[in-house]
Amino acid sequence: MNDGMRSQLINRISSADEIDELRSLRDLIHKQMEALLHIRPVEQLNNELNETHDAVIRRAIELSENEMARQGRGSPPVPYAYLLFGSGGRKEQTLSSDQDSGIIYMDAVGREENVKAYFLELCKQIVQNLIKIGYPPCEGKVLSDNPDWCQSVTEWEAKLDGWFREPAWEAVRYLLIIADARCVYGDEALFRHLKDMFYIDTLNHPVILKRMIENTMRHKVLVGVFGQLLKERYGEDAGSLDIKYGAYIPMVNSIRMMAIQANIRETSTLDRMRKLEELGLLQMEDKESYEQAFRFLLRLRLMTTEQYEDGIYANNGKLHSSKLSKEMTDELKSSLKAGKKLQRAVYKQVMGKLM
Repeated sequence: MNDGMRSQLINRISSADEIDELRSLRDLIHKQMEALLHIRPVEQLNNELNETHDAVIRRAIELSENEMARQGRGSPPVPYAYLLFGSGGRKEQTLSSDQDSGIIYMDAVGREENVKAYFLELCKQIVQNLIKIGYPPCEGKVLSDNPDWCQSVTEWEAKLDGWFREPAWEAVRYLLIIADARCVYGDEALFRHLKDMFYIDTLNHPVILKRMIENTMRHKVLVGVFGQLLKERYGEDAGSLDIKYGAYIPMVNSIRMMAIQANIRETSTLDRMRKLEELGLLQMEDKESYEQAFRFLLRLRLMTTEQYEDGIYANNGKLHSSKLSKEMTDELKSSLKAGKKLQRAVYKQVMGKLM
């Protein structure tokens, strides 16, 4: 897909008048991107794919606002920002990606209940429309229509303070989710305020870094002590490699940990690497090694088996080893070694600063 075709597709998405039309465009995106998987440079393909995901999500939000107006519920009563978390926040969504989302809206003194009711109803419409388009909801219920993730500025301030004061495992997981947050639609200033609160609290609660590094290290790289790939041994995935949790996530988590410590606001893993090098926190040689490994893992993630069930795009992040050539297998082993080296370096760096 050349630049002209992509621009035309984005324009079609932006002017779509119905959810069914967005659904058809999502299917078209899937086919076109799948065809480019083995011929387009992976970073370029990733950027184009996530640009189109963003366009579809933004238009779904606009159409949901329109639905609310047609139902007599009016327009958004105060400014708000619609946030993406997870791979959406990092601009690393695959061909199939679920919904991880939330919103922050401006305080409305004296109208709190009515304003909250509006946004919960709006978010319910958005989530349902995105399901129709092919984005399944987050299994962990990190969704904008969940009251826990649909909050005013003051409520978010209190929530973040609570997570930082009592850094239980679940609270730390939520804080790491916020670290990857990105505004896809709405008031960027509200989103920046949320991120400012996050980083200020991180600096004021150094013990949280220890909890974060414990969380960060829980996913181990799928390479054994002798350099062998660790495959799934049982069940329908026997012989498969867990690309998501055994290769991709360990690198994502490690680089995110370094970015949090350095107050880096970029959310994509590659952008974070470049910023870390720019600040002198990552040596050029290491950055280039990690970049090469991560790009390869992005390509493998895009290759993970797609399952089409009830109109929903989904995958389990696993890739059968038979789909890898010898050259790809060798490159995967090399990438995993780089990921393991990165994990060790980050753990040593963070724990050293906390001693």
